[in-house]
Order: sequence, then C-alpha cells, then structure tokens
Amino acid sequence: MKNEHKSTRREFLKSTAAASAALALPAIVPPCVFGANPPSEQITIGCIGTGRMGNGDLGESLGFKQVRVIAVCDVDSNRAKAAKDRVESHYAAATTDGQYKGCAQYRNYRDLIARSDIDMVQIATPDHWHALPAIAAARAGKDIFLQKPMSLTIEEGRALSDTVRRYGRIFQIGSQQRSDSRFRQACELVRNGRIGQLQTIKVGFGTDPGTTPTAPMPVPPELDYDFWLGPAPWAPYTEKRVHPREGFDRPGWLRIADYGAGMITGWGSHHNDIAQWAMGTEYTGPVEIEGRAEFPKDGLWDVHGKFNITYKYASGVIMTCADNSENKQGVLFEGTQGWVYVRRGHIDANPKSLLTSAIGPDETLLYKSTNHKGNLFECIKSRKQTIAPAEVAHRSCSVCLLGDIAMRTGRKLKWDPQAERFIGDDDANKLLSKPMRSPWSI
Repeated sequence: MKNEHKSTRREFLKSTAAASAALALPAIVPPCVFGANPPSEQITIGCIGTGRMGNGDLGESLGFKQVRVIAVCDVDSNRAKAAKDRVESHYAAATTDGQYKGCAQYRNYRDLIARSDIDMVQIATPDHWHALPAIAAARAGKDIFLQKPMSLTIEEGRALSDTVRRYGRIFQIGSQQRSDSRFRQACELVRNGRIGQLQTIKVGFGTDPGTTPTAPMPVPPELDYDFWLGPAPWAPYTEKRVHPREGFDRPGWLRIADYGAGMITGWGSHHNDIAQWAMGTEYTGPVEIEGRAEFPKDGLWDVHGKFNITYKYASGVIMTCADNSENKQGVLFEGTQGWVYVRRGHIDANPKSLLTSAIGPDETLLYKSTNHKGNLFECIKSRKQTIAPAEVAHRSCSVCLLGDIAMRTGRKLKWDPQAERFIGDDDANKLLSKPMRSPWSI
C-alpha cells in the first residue's frame, strides 16, 4: 500500500495542478430555486455524528430543498434520537409531496453507510473518528462532507485523500472560509502580486486551557463508550473526556491528544488553509518547521497551550503561526509593497487602495463559492471538484500536524512534501501515524 500511495500521489499532483487551472466553476444555486424536486433529483444524506458541530451541519443541510436527510447516526443515543426527531419534525412541516418516508437512527456508522439509497454522508465526529468512516464511505460509493480537520495524523489524511480519488467521490472539507468573499479577496491580492513579493505570513488564533485531574465516572446508559473510543487507547470514562450529557457546549475531547491535536488543527485548519491558498501551495507544503509550546504538566486535557511555530517554504516565504498573545487573530500577508490582513468579518490592507483593486480577467481568479454547502450539493450534481477537495484538505491539515510534531519534538525539522517524510529524523517520522486499538485499522 505504501508504494501505491507514492505513485498515486505523484499522479494526483500532476493531474490536479493542470485540472484546477482549467476548472469550470460551478454556479452556486440558492436552495429556493430547486423547488419540490422529484426523488430522482434529490440528494439523500446520512449524518454521522450529531453533536455540537453535527447539529449545526444538520441544520444547514435541512435548509436545502434539493436535499433529503434520511438517516442519522451517533454513539450517544440521546443525541441520535434528538437529531432524528428534528429531521422528521422539519420535513413534516416543510414537505407536502408525500415522498419523505422518515429518518432512520443508527449507532454504528457502518450500518448507515451500507444503505444503497444514501448518496452522501455528512461526518461530524471527534477527530480520531474522521478518517475511518470517511474512507468506508468513499469505498461504498458515497460522496462526503467532512468537518475539519481532515485527520488526526498525516498517515490517515494521505489514506483518505487517496481513497477519495481512487473511488471518484465528491468531497468537501468544512473549511468554510474559502466560501467567504473577504478571504478569497485577500488571497487573490496576494496571488496577483498586489502587495509585491510575498515575504512573511502571520497566522494567529486562541488556545485551550488545561484542567485538573478528573476522577473516573460510570458510563452513562445512552453512550456506547467503547465505540466512542474506537481506535484510540482505552481510558476510563469521565464526562470531561467525551462531551456534555446535556446540551452542546464545547466538548472535552478537543483538549486531549488521543482524540485531537488542539487549536493547532481546530483554528489552524482554517487559517493555515487560507495561507496555503494565497501562496498557491495547496498541493505541497513547507520544507522546514520549528516550534515551541507550553503543555499542561498534569490533568486530563493535554494539548498545547501558548505556542509559536515557524514554517519555511521552498519559495523563501516564512510563516509564523502563534497564539493570540503573539499574533492577532486571522491571517496577515506581508509583501515588499504592502500588506493585507483578513479574519472573519473583516479585511484590511496597506495601502488602502488595495481593497478596491480589481482583479482582471487575465489574472489569477480563484475558485468562487458564496455558499459552502451549496457548492457541495451543486458539485455532487455536476461531478465537479468542490472548493475544498480532499487533497487540499489533507495538505492544509498536514501543515497543522507538522506544527504539532515540531512543538512536541522541540527541534527544527526538515520536510519533504512530495514523499511526506521528515528528512533524516526517524523519531519524527514515527509521529506521522498513531497505533490504532484493535480491531480498527486504516
């Protein structure tokens, strides 16, 4: 399999670079124009993960008339039942065509994926449960929406991207900043040299706090805890390890390295993705990485706190990614003739005239989407690539995971983005994957 991954990756990079330049961009069609579509034209969806992010994604999908949610899945039966009730209540009020037959509820994602009447799966599980159901869905011929980050490890991300390509599936990662006009504008200004030669990028976002040691608790009856752990090492249940039993507050697993890398992939998957887009490095990555971070000395939550990572690209561009005590929230691009700064809801530049600088038809115009989910559904119909496809998602996530490895090793690392290996550092290469608890495997 390793040799197969190397050959398909080289082919992918060559074919995608050529294809993306000539890509005919899909129009984003508002949900209201589809009307009451006949069943043959509807996209049927199964939702895997119905917690904090999954509940939001479910609500978005219910807003599209060309979509029918027909199944939900969660290892927490209370959450699955609430999602099922929400879906059926929505369609009872919104549909009059008599075509909707109800929403099925599952605990095991494999049962949902096995259904032949599901076109697409929407996955919003903890990060350690991203790759396995997405790979299974691709192999089963389903199109995929996956919440970011792409994967828990670089090895998982490579396997998922290769599988999506091999089975010809439409894939979109939840990097919705790509469908925001401000971020696209900032990237086009950089790509077209409006700030001169790009020299540095500064990425900033917040961090998570640690917590005290937490005593084991009885596993609640609604939760299949062993399945929730899945490929992660066994550990005693406590509510702060998993998610709140009531409501959808931010779950504890986001702060535990067995299930996620912390804010470096939480916010980093968004902002580092924008940096990659602006640099045109969406199908490669940095060549050197060096990082430092504070980590909790005890307690349940063990991902990084304050941090600073320096990435060097083959072009000579230096990107620093740091917490908000060092870099302000968002992405700042600095060139020889000015700068542009962007965050959610805001864009600024120096000189100010850059903000009204028109990008001409003979310049680099980036993929335009004004609605992230709308782009996905239109691409499922047209079979064109989404604005945030699998290989791009993998490369952006890899930047984050490389930073995590650099923070943990505390030394400068040299990276070969084509081979996806560290150069001359066997110990660092061991961190490109994590062992999976039996019987799970990629």
